[in-house]
Amino acid sequence: MIKNLNKVAVGILILFATNATAQSTGNSPYAHFGVGLLKGSLLPQSRAMGGISAGIRKREGYSNINLTNINIANPASYSSIDLTTFDVGAYTGIRELSNNSISEKSVNGTLSHVAFAVPVNRSSALSFGLLPYSDYGYNYRTTSKIGSEITNAASVYTGEGGLSKAYLGYGFRISKNLSLGINAVYLFGNLKEVNSLEFPQDPTALNSSFQTSKSVSGLNVDYGLQYVVKTSAVTRLVLGYSGNSGSKISSRISRLNSTYRYSNGDKSTTDTIAFVDGLSTKLTMPMTHTAGFAFERTNKWLIGADFNFGKWSNYREGTIYPKLHDNYGVNVGAQITPDITAVSSYFKLVDYRLGFKYDRTYISVSNNDIKQMAFTFGFGFPLPPNRSTFYKINLSAELGQQGTLTNNLVRERYVNIHLGFTMNDRWFIKAKFD
Repeated sequence: MIKNLNKVAVGILILFATNATAQSTGNSPYAHFGVGLLKGSLLPQSRAMGGISAGIRKREGYSNINLTNINIANPASYSSIDLTTFDVGAYTGIRELSNNSISEKSVNGTLSHVAFAVPVNRSSALSFGLLPYSDYGYNYRTTSKIGSEITNAASVYTGEGGLSKAYLGYGFRISKNLSLGINAVYLFGNLKEVNSLEFPQDPTALNSSFQTSKSVSGLNVDYGLQYVVKTSAVTRLVLGYSGNSGSKISSRISRLNSTYRYSNGDKSTTDTIAFVDGLSTKLTMPMTHTAGFAFERTNKWLIGADFNFGKWSNYREGTIYPKLHDNYGVNVGAQITPDITAVSSYFKLVDYRLGFKYDRTYISVSNNDIKQMAFTFGFGFPLPPNRSTFYKINLSAELGQQGTLTNNLVRERYVNIHLGFTMNDRWFIKAKFD
């Protein structure tokens, strides 16, 4: 059984690696800004609790019942990992875009993450994996009249791609209560945008297109700390902080300017006006900070909250200043397990999770700050163990809204569903009996 699961895990990892460069998984006009819509370094377990992460670490209690989860967002949590852990997941989203006159829906999905963690000793562990960092998918148009003519001109804006995040992290305890951690992060991916001017009512007109493709790659560093306060024999408080150092990552740019016509509904290029390749610049990524806590009762419940801040006003694309705003947000969440030792009722073993998140994004359009908020919930379904191996299926849902109808802007309402499979096992330990 274990060998078969390992084969499946390797197969999933290979499949994920072949699709490692981030693919567009959404269609949002707000993905047009910066590096796109940020995805967050969260697994379904945290997403179901509003995205809290700063104070999340392995729950106290029976080690043969409480599974280890990987909290990528705060590498200090790795110090509590005492079982080899594998986590892989998938994502699907339903999105409705609307303004004051029209609306449309879209559905998309993809593999979302793969992560491993391996204990080094009783007070430290390594973790590594791959997950999306941002989504750059959008497609929208605006129309206008040309002079006094009846002919309409359409400005069409499309984008695709995004950034992925590969990481290698280490977390360790420096005292009974204090843990530190660090992730070495490699960001990479492609961002492609096409701005076109079309004359849809005139088949003889020359339409123009300006395409910019950016191949992005570079190193970054995440870090974190957690301090555990034992408040009673059955409760504890975990105070946490995590941050990102900010860095400059490379961007290789190519630009293509061309003209085209539509013939019988098909697009045909008529001329390449200009093509430039091999340009290079640096993207200045901002520093980010998250501080929060988790208060829990052993084997029973957990509540927590985070406050996060990103200095996105410092973001630059070479010498270009996109005028992004600093973003901040609040996350609150909770989890309860009715009876972790129950044998008569499976549903008493299930983790029930609930949360809320609010984010003032780094985007501002027509002097309107683009805000995002969502209610979240989810479940952790334990599966029967196999010897020293433990399994859990984690399901989370986010019901949220981003944007506004003010000034004829776009409002997004979405349902994001994340599914994860967690496996814990005792590897690298020689069996006493065969």
